Amino acid sequence: FRGALDCRASDINEGMKVASSVAIAALVADDELTVDYILPDALDKRIAPAVAKAVIKAAKETGVARI
Repeated sequence: FRGALDCRASDINEGMKVASSVAIAALVADDELTVDYILPDALDKRIAPAVAKAVIKAAKETGVARI
């Protein structure tokens, strides 16, 4: 939600949801992927900034960002 708040998004759309998912998945390097490790730890400090940045970008691209 940080990204949506920061860009004052008028809505949370599918593009923003997909962007957040892709940003989270991108935090796990290909060489780290295993059957048991497909997502970073929930407390990984890289998640919030990566998701916020991706959501802001998606909001701007889809026209819902108000700044």
